[in-house]
Amino acid sequence: MSDSKTLLSAELKVEGGTRQELREKVVHAFLNEAPGTGTGESASKYCYFVETLSDGRRIFLTRPAWLNKGFDFEIRVQDENFPGGRGKTDRPNHSVIFDDLKQKLAEAPESYAKLFDLIERIYDCQEVTPKDYETLKFRSDLPVDMILGVVKWFFIEQDVTYWNYSGRAMFMSGVPRPN
Repeated sequence: MSDSKTLLSAELKVEGGTRQELREKVVHAFLNEAPGTGTGESASKYCYFVETLSDGRRIFLTRPAWLNKGFDFEIRVQDENFPGGRGKTDRPNHSVIFDDLKQKLAEAPESYAKLFDLIERIYDCQEVTPKDYETLKFRSDLPVDMILGVVKWFFIEQDVTYWNYSGRAMFMSGVPRPN
């Protein structure tokens, strides 16, 4: 009999609440995972679908993550190709998001100020809806709904991984401020 574990998928909706409540919802979902029996194929592997973009693609989390042992996770965007260490990847990193935001700021400072306000709302654990950003249009690469969804999960990831430190403030400190 093989110890091979398949990738288990689930929906994970985390909306509203305080930083602590959001963190608890995510950690609680992870606590319900079945344990693995070893490394590689014997590790338990999970995929959590967390956001659906306007074009139907989804933002999802995968576990375990390679960097931190424990509750860390990777944020991924279905059918997206971000620049990565070895070519293209479906995993956005902080610099990809920050670079795209810098392009949006340079392209349309007034619209970017509105986008920044939405990012601040997410930072403050408030939900944003398509109605909040449907008028924001930029020529730069990443769609606004993708940016906002990924930013939300970077904040949550930072809160889970670095709770005893500054958590989400670490990511927020890299978000370009409007002029």
